[in-house]
Amino acid sequence: MIDLQVTRLRPDAVLPEGAYPGDAGLDLVACEAVELGPGERALVPTGIAVAIPEGYAGFVVPRSGLALRHGISLVNTPGIIDSGYRGELRLIAINTDRDSSFVVEAGMRVAQLLIVPVATLSLVEQDELSGTVRGAAGFGSSGH
Repeated sequence: MIDLQVTRLRPDAVLPEGAYPGDAGLDLVACEAVELGPGERALVPTGIAVAIPEGYAGFVVPRSGLALRHGISLVNTPGIIDSGYRGELRLIAINTDRDSSFVVEAGMRVAQLLIVPVATLSLVEQDELSGTVRGAAGFGSSGH
């Protein structure tokens, strides 16, 4: 088990938690109302900060229910929180619905935070990379 230190930056902030035992993500909760018109994006404050341990990163991802029912997603998904960041977690929400506005209410679960291990890398520049069956074949190359 990994300890995740968390601080409330506002007294009304809700600490992240999983909805069910064993859930991969912790729900992030809005601490103030934000209206999103059709196609609009806005920052949604959570009122919390976290201290992600070194060797890990936080991935902020949309909640599937909000995406399905209301077209609410995150612009930069996944949002990456580096272990050295100690500021407020704020979410860049977008309303993909073309016709209806949506209000993110204070207290609403709007995203999930996953804590994942990250590899420490040492770059080794090469004149050429080793070959593979796929090679440089990219977008749509598998035919699906």
